[in-house]
Formats: sequence, C-alpha cells, structure tokens
Amino acid sequence: MLSHTDLKKGTQFIFEGQPWEVVDALLVKMAQRRPVVQTKMKNLITGSFQEKNFQQGDMFDEADLEKKNIKFLYSAKGQYFFCEEKDPSKRFSFDENKLGKQAKFYQPNSMVTGIIFNEKIITVVAPIKVTLKVKESAPGVKGDRAQGGTKEAILESGAVIQVPLFIEEGDMIEVNTELGEYVKRASE
Repeated sequence: MLSHTDLKKGTQFIFEGQPWEVVDALLVKMAQRRPVVQTKMKNLITGSFQEKNFQQGDMFDEADLEKKNIKFLYSAKGQYFFCEEKDPSKRFSFDENKLGKQAKFYQPNSMVTGIIFNEKIITVVAPIKVTLKVKESAPGVKGDRAQGGTKEAILESGAVIQVPLFIEEGDMIEVNTELGEYVKRASE
C-alpha cells in the first residue's frame, strides 16, 4: 500500500480502479492545515492528465504492470500499428493522441515496450533515446556562431526537431524521445 507521501514523480498506482502514473508531485504545507500532496498524473489507459490533491490518510495500491517487447509496424491516418515480437499475427493499434509526442519517433520494425495491465496492453513506451537519420535540413548559415544557433530538421520518422547548425542531411543523430530534443551526433 502507498500513502499520499509515496506519490513521487514516476510512481505508478491504482486510483479509482485504473492505473495512473505521477507526472509531477509537490508536498504543500499550509499554516494550521495538514500537508497536502499536489499531483499531476496521467491515466495509463486513456492517456488523459488530471491534477489532484491527496491528503493524509489517502492510501493506494501499487499498479501491477508488466512490460513486454513489441514491434512497431507502421502508422496510417493517426493510428499506430504494432504486433507481438514473436507473433506478427497478433496485431493491435493505438490512436496518436493516446501515445503522445513520443509516437513521432517510432520507426517501422523498431522495438518498443508495451505496458500490460490486467493481461491487456494499455500503452506503448519508446526507448528514451533513439538514433534517427536527418532526412531534410537547411544548410547552416555562416556567421556568428559564438552563441550556437539551431535550425529545423526533418527526421526519417517524419518528426521535426531543432538541431545545431553543423548537422547536415544524411547525418545520424541521437534524439531524446521524452523531451523531443537533439542529444548528439551518433557515431556511425
């Protein structure tokens, strides 16, 4: 059992019969009142966010979630299609809204992690860092680079991110999927 003080960023728990993950938590102590934990949490089944305050005495069960490797196949019209790693006949899909901004970094036939709750895959999580090829990028502008500027680049997955000026078309780069940001040039 988890108490209200155990609700920290990344904690997964059962609330109102569904699995939730704490995205942000803050312990607030007001004068002459009990401490309250203000949380922003994400429903792992629907993908929706909710802000909620929990007080002393609130108790929760830990979410019993399993992880399983699954393969991303393709995306079409806002739907992302996956299959089990060992059995391509067992296919399923998720809506783009449910997967969030990480979905734009999925490549066909790449491995991702499926989160299982009550023997059903409820969501998919991308690796934190992925290596992608720059498909399109404007040439870097010569001039004052003391400040280190950025430019827009289109990746092979279709994602658009900001990259340093020295990145060119065809370069392999590492991207943080949680933040949607350039990390470094990948060694080939």
